[in-house]
Amino acid sequence: MATGRNTAAYRRTKLPAGSGQSYVYGSPVRRAEALPKTRPGSYGRTPKRVSRQVIKNRNRAMNIGPAYTVFLVAAAFCAVLLCVMYLRLQADVVSRSENITSLQSQLAELTEANDTAYNAAVDSVNLEEVKDKAMNEMGMVYESEGTVIEYNSPAKGYVKQYENIPEDGVLAQSKDVSE
Repeated sequence: MATGRNTAAYRRTKLPAGSGQSYVYGSPVRRAEALPKTRPGSYGRTPKRVSRQVIKNRNRAMNIGPAYTVFLVAAAFCAVLLCVMYLRLQADVVSRSENITSLQSQLAELTEANDTAYNAAVDSVNLEEVKDKAMNEMGMVYESEGTVIEYNSPAKGYVKQYENIPEDGVLAQSKDVSE
């Protein structure tokens, strides 16, 4: 046991007077170093003398006056108002674009249905059959030189033909009312 005490005494050594700490040899703990007393951020600088006017101006700049406060509040209000208006416009653009997309899809569906119906109608009519019925059953013929008669229409409307058109092309004349 005596050897244990000597070893412990050997390992413990008192640090210089006044520190109140002891150091153990072989320990990973390093000895505390005393740092010089300096202010943070003032490493290597010497303090400069500042005039009273500069100090007064700095203090005045740090204080916020009522006019500046009103200006800051108004600027913040305007910024918030602009942000709200922007978000509303953005939402309106999104909703209109969704509406346009749905209308385009409806248009595509209706166009496809219309094309399908038109193609079905065109395919259901056989033009050769119509031509055959017109020529054989109804006695129609293709026009030829001299079979087309042009005439002057007395009115701007439609004409029903109840009898043959005269050679001169005039169907009827109205009496002159001024006589």
